[in-house]
Formats: sequence, C-alpha cells, structure tokens
Amino acid sequence: MTHYDVFNGDADGICALHQLRLAYPRDSQLITGVKRDITLLERVVAKPGDRVTVLDISLDKNREALLALLEGGARVVYFDHHFPGDIPAHLGFDAHIDRAPDICTSLLVDRFLQAQYRIWAVVGAFGDNLHKAARRAAEPLQLNADQLDALQSLGECLNYNSYGETLADLHFPPDELYRLLHSYTDPFAFITEAPALQQLQQGYAEDMAKAGALQPEMVTEACALYILPDEAWSRRVSGSFGNRLAQSWPNRAHAILTRRSNGYTVSVRAPLTAPTGADDLCRRFDSGGGRKAAAGINCLPETKVVEFVEEFRAAWCSV
Repeated sequence: MTHYDVFNGDADGICALHQLRLAYPRDSQLITGVKRDITLLERVVAKPGDRVTVLDISLDKNREALLALLEGGARVVYFDHHFPGDIPAHLGFDAHIDRAPDICTSLLVDRFLQAQYRIWAVVGAFGDNLHKAARRAAEPLQLNADQLDALQSLGECLNYNSYGETLADLHFPPDELYRLLHSYTDPFAFITEAPALQQLQQGYAEDMAKAGALQPEMVTEACALYILPDEAWSRRVSGSFGNRLAQSWPNRAHAILTRRSNGYTVSVRAPLTAPTGADDLCRRFDSGGGRKAAAGINCLPETKVVEFVEEFRAAWCSV
C-alpha cells in the first residue's frame, strides 16, 4: 500500500500536514507545488487500497481526479476550507471541510487531533492571515507577546515562500521546506536554529519593502487596487502584501494584480471586518477560486481587467 500526502505549499498546508504526521508518522509520497498550483490530485496514480491525504486544496477544483481515485479503490481523507461544491458521498471518502471565514486547514486538523499539536495550528492560522483566530487558538498555550509575535512571523514567512508562478520564483520548493520543518516538534527551535528561516525572513523584508513603495492605482475608504510589475519579487510577495494591506486597513477590500506575460495574477482580500465575498468574486472568472476572506485568479486576461475592476468596485467600493 502506498500513501500520498497532497498539500498546498503555503503555511496552512505545510502546518496542517506537519501536525498530522507528528501525530501519525508515515512514509508517504509528497505532492505539492506553488500556492496557486491546486489541481494536485491529478498527479496521484493510486492503486486499489492506497491511501491519499489531501490538505488545503479545493475539492471543487479537484473533483474529477478525486472521483477517479475513489472509483479506482483508493481511500481519501480530505481537510479543507475552500469552496467545495457538492461533497461526494462514498465509503472510501472521509471529508473534513468547513468554509467558516475564521477557520483554516491547520485549525481543522487541530480539531481532528484534539489539539495535540495546537502550536503548529497557530502558526498555520497566522500564515493564512487569520490573526484573531490564531490568537484565540493560542490562549490555552499561555504564550507571551514575544512568543506570539515569533509564531506570527514564522507563519508569514512560510506563507510568503509559497507564492510564485513557478518553483523557480520560490526560495525553497514547498516539499523541501516541509521536510526541513518536520524535523522540529518545537516551532521555537526551528525559529532559533533553522538557516532556512533566516533566508525567508530576509527575502520577505526585501520584497515587502519594494511592494510598500508602490502607490495604489485606485483607492477609496472601502477598497483599493494595486498593480505589481512582472518581476519575481512581485510574484513572491503578492499574497503577503495583500495580507498586510488587509491587516492595516481592516475595513477595506484589496485587489493585487501582478503582471505576467499573458495577463495578470490576482489576489483579493475581503475586509477583515466583513470577511466574505472574495471567493464569489473570483469564481466569476476562469481559473478563479479561494475562500470567503481571501481568493484569487490564476490568470486574468488583459481583456478581462476592466470587467474585473467593475465587479470588484461593485462588490465593495459602492458599499
């Protein structure tokens, strides 16, 4: 029997898998990629009886591959918080899916494990820009302010590493970063000892400084839109920049359009004070999806930009 661990390459996916494999160690084939590479189940070639664990990728975007795995006799356990569409009913399928705006996959795994490795769920939630949920989850751990800040920085750096058009844009391939992280049960030991984190912290600071120097193309009290250039640093920082903007202006919706050769990659953040609607907006466009508070479009053609801006303004700027 072969086991496959299929996970989003961001902080939430990595920390969710880390918790599971601390609780249930298992040799497995790792399948992951850049954050927007979410149609991962099609890479799994399973035999009857094989086990597949899926973390933090949309069921709706992987439906055909999921059904093929189940019909082929594989057993699938699925943890996710993105829009799923209809959830299949199958004896070989165990779904843990919750779309609440204050939940992420790391917190779903934490719920499943009854808080065995809660501290890593806190890291994943911080990485997914769920600061209030992260601090709420951390309350039983009785951490001080400096420790919480360190976990927040770790989550943000893990998440920053996941953004890019290809693996070449990233500092570390996500499977490599997971393996480095997985040798640590204590996140504070990783923070203190791991050279990889120092590299991520330096890259994060440099890229965020470049993004912070940009002016919005459009800004009101209710929404703002930024356009980033076609550069590797832009692709790396687009999601993190959107998260920082959301935290800095919690009453405002934000859209980050990053230029690419055939259009734009889009990141959308709903206002933190009303964290819904981002996924509904992005799913109106081909290759769009995500969750209620944060969503994106993998490739928005130049011909669709005006339509997107109009839809974005209608969703939030006219409120």
